[in-house]
Amino acid sequence: MPNISMKMKKQATAKVGVRKIMKDVISSLPDVILQHILCLIPTKLAISTSLLSKRWRHVWCDVPSLYFVDYKPDDDSIEKTLSYHTAPKMMNFHLYTMSNLYIDKWIKFAIARDVENLSLKVRHQQCDVPDIFFINTSVKQLKFKLSFTDLTPKDSVVWTSLRKLYLGSCRVSDESIAKILSGCPVLETLTLHFCDKLLVLDLSKSLRLTTLQVDRNIWVPGPTQIIAPHIHCLRLRNSLLPCTLVDVSSLTEAKMDICFSHLRKTVNADVLQVMVLKMLEKLQNAEKLTFGGNFLQVLSLAELCGVHFPMLKVKYLALETVIFQYVVPGIERLLQNSPCLKKLTLRARDCNIIPGLDEYLTTRGLNPDQCWRSNDGVFWNKNRWDLESKHITSFVELVVKNAKTLEKINLLLNEHYLGFKLILPTLSHNNVSINIALSDKLIMIKSDHWCE
Repeated sequence: MPNISMKMKKQATAKVGVRKIMKDVISSLPDVILQHILCLIPTKLAISTSLLSKRWRHVWCDVPSLYFVDYKPDDDSIEKTLSYHTAPKMMNFHLYTMSNLYIDKWIKFAIARDVENLSLKVRHQQCDVPDIFFINTSVKQLKFKLSFTDLTPKDSVVWTSLRKLYLGSCRVSDESIAKILSGCPVLETLTLHFCDKLLVLDLSKSLRLTTLQVDRNIWVPGPTQIIAPHIHCLRLRNSLLPCTLVDVSSLTEAKMDICFSHLRKTVNADVLQVMVLKMLEKLQNAEKLTFGGNFLQVLSLAELCGVHFPMLKVKYLALETVIFQYVVPGIERLLQNSPCLKKLTLRARDCNIIPGLDEYLTTRGLNPDQCWRSNDGVFWNKNRWDLESKHITSFVELVVKNAKTLEKINLLLNEHYLGFKLILPTLSHNNVSINIALSDKLIMIKSDHWCE
């Protein structure tokens, strides 16, 4: 027993020695390396390293990145932190606050240090944006979420280095966005997340802008027209209100869906069909398309009502939806109108049923029960809770039958599909590779063979 006790004591002493050596090794590193390490952690934690030893007391003060996002600091603590900060150049300044008391001062602080990546989120408070904010030749990435603050530059905007711009919950008019874009000659990515007052988004003069993301809803409907002849990638989460893609002639990739409040009892199905089909026409030449469940439901309604669908040049099609009756007719028509399709991906995503679909079909003199049945007579489930293994098999068979040039199917299924693992070996089809991901396992099926 004494021998064991002595052995354990020696091991503990050795561990303490190793920790001390490691601590000394880290402390001996140059400040620039230590500051790079501290850039990778929240500012609150970086400041706490000043308690380690005298060597660490002021290291954090020259860290070129400040993050006030992982906790909600009060104004006084932010002010105190900035008063000790001495780095002449800033790479990142990220702030999430519920106060607008010192916003003007904090923005000027970051701009005075030629910040390159600036992110500011103010909740529940409107704030005045200082004029100096719009004059910054060093900023490369800018993210503002401002609780519907008016973003109205009085003079010219000078963001000559800006490549990525995110505006969220802002009020920005057509004139203001035009002035902002004119001051961003190298802008590559633009995200507009629930931006009010904006009606016509004209990007025709933004020659380097290749990626556009727009989020709309029933309360923040803008923009209603998008003119973007140079963009290659479009991500549009649309509302129930009309939106027109006037010119997206350079598109190679698009992701589309529609959001609506589950509290709504009815929707204007006629308006939705017209809007979605016009959008689909503008996407004819894109090689990569992704459609959400609500978008697919509107396409299904249009198909059942005999609306003409355009032919598509898509090679890679992704569907983010539940397998259920309200999306099947639209998917079937998409496959039939995509003669170049090589790869189909289904990502299982929960989505609500758009209200009033059956009632709308009835007003058109159609029988909903017969309409939602596939041409092969399959009765599809009405929601994800009614999903059975036969529906997955039927879905794969529908895809293979309607996509003649298809080479690969990816089924990325969530926990609702885990009970169907035993039927997966029956899903193999000649000449089509079928990849199925259930939870964290990938099951490969090719021709008549499958393995786990």
